Amino acid sequence: MNGFQFIDILILAVIAGVLFFRLRGVLGRRTGFDEPNDLTGFEGTEEGPGKKTAHPQDEDSVIQLPGNDRRESAMNAKPDLSGEGVSKAAEAGLTQIALADPDFDKGRFLQGATAAFEMIISAFAAGDTKTLRPLLARDVYDDFAGAIKAREADKQTLETTFVGMQKAEITDAELRDRTAYVTITFVSEQINVLKDEEGRILDGDPNKVSAITDIWTFARNTKSRDPNWSLVATDGGN
Repeated sequence: MNGFQFIDILILAVIAGVLFFRLRGVLGRRTGFDEPNDLTGFEGTEEGPGKKTAHPQDEDSVIQLPGNDRRESAMNAKPDLSGEGVSKAAEAGLTQIALADPDFDKGRFLQGATAAFEMIISAFAAGDTKTLRPLLARDVYDDFAGAIKAREADKQTLETTFVGMQKAEITDAELRDRTAYVTITFVSEQINVLKDEEGRILDGDPNKVSAITDIWTFARNTKSRDPNWSLVATDGGN
């Protein structure tokens, strides 16, 4: 009887091991966007601030994009720039960045940046500066926080519903000295409603889904051991 129990335990251990490696293959590495907060958002164009630049070296204003953890085999890795999500104009710049930082992978970078986008627009609408602070460069954070304070002073609330992402494309990339800059154009579907203190609608339509274009730029010193990227500029598309 004990022999049968031992065999059962051994079979279960093998099954558990197979499941672990399959899940690991599907889920991959930790993205770097794992936060204790829920992914809740920011409305980045009409209610959000205009274009601002900041310092990519600001230690208090970085966000970690996936695919930049150091690996022993990184020096032999080749960048994958195929498929959708990259404009022709950005390909040369991405190649330069990948040569400077062999860990850079545009697909995982784009996936992580898209997750950060939704988190930031939701946090902005909610007035959640605690969530915003570690995700934004200092100057960008000051701009967002200022817009939130102005809204609170007017006793207004912004309700943002993130419906979905129509497009996320790397539209520009360059390497300036040691610093990599990657610009992403996001076209997202959102419902945005601005209300006064009594709940009356001042702007927006709760039944209307709008396609909103945002252009965000991330930067990172490729020679730094720190794998984090800073959100250094935001702009609303025309």
